[in-house]
Amino acid sequence: MPSWKLVTGTFLVFVGVLMGGAVFAYSKVAVPEEDATAKSQNNIYYWKDGSRMAATGSGTNRQIVGIEQIPKVMQEAVVSAENKTFWDDSGIDPMGIGRAVWNMAKGGETQGGSTITQQYVKNNRLNDQSQTVTRKVKELFISMKVGNDYDKPTIMAGYLNTAYYGRGAYGIQAASRAYFNKDAKHLNASESALLAAVLKGATYYDPGGYPEIDAEATPDKNLDRATRRWSWILDEMVKDQKISAEERAKYTTFPKVQKRKQDAQLTGQIGYLVSTAKANYINSNTDGIGAKELERGGYEIYTTFEKKKVDALEKSVKKIYDEYIDPEKRPKTDTNVQFGGASVDAETGAIVALYGGTDATKHFTNNADTTGAQVGSTFKPFVLAAAMQYGVRDKELGPIQDESSRTIVDPDKSRYSGKNGLKVRKYDGEIWHNEKGDEWLQTNDDDASYGNMTLREAMIRSANSPYVQLGMDIGIDKVRAAAVSAGLRENSLVKGEVPSFSLGISSPSAIRMAGAYATFANNGEQNDPFSVTKVVKGGQTVYQHKAAAKQAFTPAIAGNVTDVLRDVVENPKGTGRKAAIPGRDVAGKTGTTDGNKSAWFVGYTPQLSTAIDMYRFDDDETKKNREFEEMYGTGDQPQIHGSSFPSRIWNDYMTDAVAGMENLKFPEPEDLENAEPVFGGGATSPTPKPTETTPTPTPDPTTTAPTTTPPATATTTPPPTRTPKPGKTTCDIWDWDCNNPGGDPGGNTGQPTTTAPTTTGTPTPTGTPTTEDPGNGNGKPGGTAEEAWIP
Repeated sequence: MPSWKLVTGTFLVFVGVLMGGAVFAYSKVAVPEEDATAKSQNNIYYWKDGSRMAATGSGTNRQIVGIEQIPKVMQEAVVSAENKTFWDDSGIDPMGIGRAVWNMAKGGETQGGSTITQQYVKNNRLNDQSQTVTRKVKELFISMKVGNDYDKPTIMAGYLNTAYYGRGAYGIQAASRAYFNKDAKHLNASESALLAAVLKGATYYDPGGYPEIDAEATPDKNLDRATRRWSWILDEMVKDQKISAEERAKYTTFPKVQKRKQDAQLTGQIGYLVSTAKANYINSNTDGIGAKELERGGYEIYTTFEKKKVDALEKSVKKIYDEYIDPEKRPKTDTNVQFGGASVDAETGAIVALYGGTDATKHFTNNADTTGAQVGSTFKPFVLAAAMQYGVRDKELGPIQDESSRTIVDPDKSRYSGKNGLKVRKYDGEIWHNEKGDEWLQTNDDDASYGNMTLREAMIRSANSPYVQLGMDIGIDKVRAAAVSAGLRENSLVKGEVPSFSLGISSPSAIRMAGAYATFANNGEQNDPFSVTKVVKGGQTVYQHKAAAKQAFTPAIAGNVTDVLRDVVENPKGTGRKAAIPGRDVAGKTGTTDGNKSAWFVGYTPQLSTAIDMYRFDDDETKKNREFEEMYGTGDQPQIHGSSFPSRIWNDYMTDAVAGMENLKFPEPEDLENAEPVFGGGATSPTPKPTETTPTPTPDPTTTAPTTTPPATATTTPPPTRTPKPGKTTCDIWDWDCNNPGGDPGGNTGQPTTTAPTTTGTPTPTGTPTTEDPGNGNGKPGGTAEEAWIP
């Protein structure tokens, strides 16, 4: 038998060698860099109400936050539950390991055997969950090194940001959102205790349950386990003097937890919403954050989208599609039918809803963004606004005139010829010729011909001739300027100074059209449409939307445009009458383009502006020379006007969208300063009649163009008398429309037809002038993802 001296000496040598080996190993160990997986994050998009909309990117559902964004009660809940000596230990706790073993033997609640530092090292530095001796030894030495080299707040934040809480949530911020739909910084002691309990194992402590993983992990059994551990942690926090007994007494019931949800996918409309918001942020931030930086993850993007309105808009489109569009029954007319739409808050420019197509995972072009579809007669309000903003030029002065020689146009006092086949002239009276040298003869929809008419009447009927000539009298450059002031992007407008510019041969997006009409609804104050209110990263706000409103038009101009557009909807013969919402003020305009290749309705109430468009275009990008297709026969209709499906979708959606809003009224239009009667396009000035007492004077016969013999389709009998608009006690002697509201129940082609004069039938088209560059070439959709927020 060895002597006690030999045994003691051997033991001391063993201990010495062990300690020496430990010291040597400690000196050689290096703290690994943070594991890439531990830092992996995704981006979270939120609805306007703050609820989660979607998670994107290839990263983990994690949003890293600083220690200052983690409440002290959350930190202390974890300490009381997992590692009571954390704030003082060196990274390992031999006593804690022994205590865990003892409590486990008794069958009571336990703290983990590993310290918080060790768990941080395992998750953040090693990314190794194996239970091997090698991993345990490596973890031990690295933990001691980390405990000596890093301060406790850094370790605590690292642990809470890398831990898994179930529900696909990594890190405290994602967990707080998953369980309570709030930011981590707002957690109270009770909620913190629950999240600390879940760290013991989400499969068995998440109250939502995971029966698909283990039959023992039912919601009832998990709730029972979670409740007991939650209560125990709160009691431990009182014992550790982290919360008072009085505060503990507040938490007698288990905290309310959200139902467990599957992560939203980018299907349906979500993909279009995310792409729009992503582009908005990339194009708006001043920190140079681009697509690559955004893909690294960690951003929380708060949007303006309202789920209820997005769902309502999608439902309204689907209702029309399901009822009328049948590609199998009518493959030649009902294939490739597309709808697009956008809805904008009239006061702020916030995009509250959009419809980008049937499904973002199947139809990749966002139809609410730039598509190449021309807007047709929905462009005419910008021509009218330009006439009231800049006025028309004096043809007698020729090129020497200055801006002061212009005459401001009044929609009720000024008149233009509505003749079909009208010879369009330059402002100085010279007839405009197309690129082939032919005289430009402007046609109206269905070749309807009218006499002299006010601009209000021309808008109601959607007559083309008056607005084409008006645009020439103003100057196409001024019309373009007015459209840009309203909110359209200049690069979405065709180049050149051709007459048809005023009829909407350009192709702005639905988002921009809704935003531009919102300028009229907002008393002339223009806001760029936007879809992101703020962006947060690491708990810090890195981007905040700032309003930058501009006064595009005077309230008088905006109010008069609105008043005219109200008649388009409210007048029994207005092309937009199907959009009327009983009891609500509505203003809007239909639009139908050449060849029946697109149809629009854009309109607004005092609070909300919405644009709906419809067209046919093949989704197959592998096909060459794709073009917009005609819609004659589509939906089993002779042709598609803005007054048909687009108006009906608009009405169905807006009726629902404004149902909970205050019933505001449009302000009465103010008088336009310096406005005088203008007679253009062959219209002649009527001879004023003596003052009359009757409020409804009969128009003078000379208001009909004396040199034009209307075709058989012309209107020769004045329409029924209507009551003067509010605020007007009598009809102005110049106000022909006051007694003759008229209106064409159809839409209009929105495009001119240039022809040589003919004696019978429809003028023969000679094509669109080559200077009318639609900006997208051969009819293909244009725009990029980066342009989505400002299409």
